[in-house]
Amino acid sequence: MTQPPDDFDPPVGQPVTLSPGLRRIVAPNPSPMTYRGTNTYLVGDRDLAVIDPGPMAGAHLEAILSAVTPGQRISHVIVTHTHTDHSPLARPLAERSGTPVLAFGDAVAGRSAVMADLAAGGMTGGGEGIDTGFLPDRRLADGDRIETGDWALEVIHTPGHIGNHIALAWGEICFVGDHVMGWASSLVSPPDGDLTDFMASCRRLRGRDWSVFHAGHGAPITDPAGRLDWLIGHRLSRERSILNGLGEGPATTGQLTRRIYTDTPEPLLPAASRNVFAHLVDLTVRERVEPLGALSPEVRFGLRR
Repeated sequence: MTQPPDDFDPPVGQPVTLSPGLRRIVAPNPSPMTYRGTNTYLVGDRDLAVIDPGPMAGAHLEAILSAVTPGQRISHVIVTHTHTDHSPLARPLAERSGTPVLAFGDAVAGRSAVMADLAAGGMTGGGEGIDTGFLPDRRLADGDRIETGDWALEVIHTPGHIGNHIALAWGEICFVGDHVMGWASSLVSPPDGDLTDFMASCRRLRGRDWSVFHAGHGAPITDPAGRLDWLIGHRLSRERSILNGLGEGPATTGQLTRRIYTDTPEPLLPAASRNVFAHLVDLTVRERVEPLGALSPEVRFGLRR
């Protein structure tokens, strides 16, 4: 992760206007994984789309409802993905506002075949909690449009951080969830996160012109192309380190992690190991490396000859 900027210190629980028709409310769930807290966005002047209601927090639910002014109503509750800092409040908000919940699907929707196999083999997620009970009222598909007379949002399926992740295009503005963040590199943790998908989603977003990204955490990203270039380059640099590490001989994920993350404190090594395994799965799919046994973090990997 990159060092968080010190100048992003928004008021928690208070709506802040970012541009005409767009407000942000930060949830009260700061942590090393969520930075200042989850960003909930309200789009519209009359009919409001609430993007990522956030964690199960009564104070945040009341903050969202209090932001609805006379003449306004919540018309859509939209979830970018099913991590527990983004989706759990969707159902209570929908019930209070009489509004449907829209999302790509449940917690395993969009999961790649290789990740489904890992999950079937008993591998569990790590790093971020999964909202396993989440079910939307309406399932969204890539290319769908959500619109009222007030606004229109285009659904872009961006798997990688998790299989059901979507971004939402609002003209030249894009709500990117946790796929792109300005304060950190996005977590990709198998079997929920798939690095092959993640890189493809980055390149897909890079193929369009954007004025600003609004992320699930942190400040607006005012140079979307530059941030995507950094993110892609960061992952390619990590890939080179892994390939160089395997050049010293076959290794398990844990052994390779210690070869690469030589200055990382011991408590952070499990997260680093998840990152390395995500790369090893991607490199296996691309036939750059091969597991010397059944694919798992415990098996040794070697360079493919």
